[in-house]
Amino acid sequence: MTAPHLKIDNLHVSIEDTEIIKDLSLEIKGGEIHAVMGPNGTGKSTLASALMGHPRYEVTQGSVTFNGKDLLEMEVDERAREGLFLAMQYPSEVSGVTNADFMRTAINAKRGEGNEVQLMKFIRQLDEKMKLLDMDESFSQRYLNEGFSGGEKKRNEILQLLMLEPKIAILDEIDSGLDIDALKIVAKGVNEMRNPEFGALIITHYQRLLNYIKPDKVHVMMQGRIVKSGGPELAERLEAEGYDWIKAELGIEDETVGQK
Repeated sequence: MTAPHLKIDNLHVSIEDTEIIKDLSLEIKGGEIHAVMGPNGTGKSTLASALMGHPRYEVTQGSVTFNGKDLLEMEVDERAREGLFLAMQYPSEVSGVTNADFMRTAINAKRGEGNEVQLMKFIRQLDEKMKLLDMDESFSQRYLNEGFSGGEKKRNEILQLLMLEPKIAILDEIDSGLDIDALKIVAKGVNEMRNPEFGALIITHYQRLLNYIKPDKVHVMMQGRIVKSGGPELAERLEAEGYDWIKAELGIEDETVGQK
């Protein structure tokens, strides 16, 4: 099996004629975990949404290839079938659809007609992954995210990650609003996925998540572009010193998008 490969080259993304992402290049391969950090309003979540194909975000320039194929030519469901996954910052609630039904349908859509997962195998796998994430059995029969706390929603996103086994996962602020115990469980789920056939892009404000999911590379976003990259030590320095030293080093006064 070929290791996954996501390559972003010179990407520009706009929302309603306002350019948010500017000339962004990034490459993620199987076995690698990349962290993208930065203050609020610097374009991190826009990057996640654009890669997954959210219709509100218009790619105006650049290219994105996923395993050698043009990602930007694919519909959202095609991107998911190809093995791209987005754990959302604010997961939607879907009344009337149980967690188990949603995940089984998603797995079967990915596997294709005639290759559906056997029910007992699915149930065994779901039970195993829920146990790993310290989730009560009742979760599987609750409606998708309905009445879930913020922490339960984030844990549920990681459950979907473990069940769908994507090739590249984009995790958009999966740590926001989590207490330390929930954070450790979410990190445990992501670490369970680590292997040469899986890569991840973790978007976060805080270094604390990276204490539990050790990234191979750390990138800082400002003004809709990556302005600095390094190893795990970069995240540690950001935790200790904040972002002002990068702004001073690069002559950036306003780090938010829409700035020159």
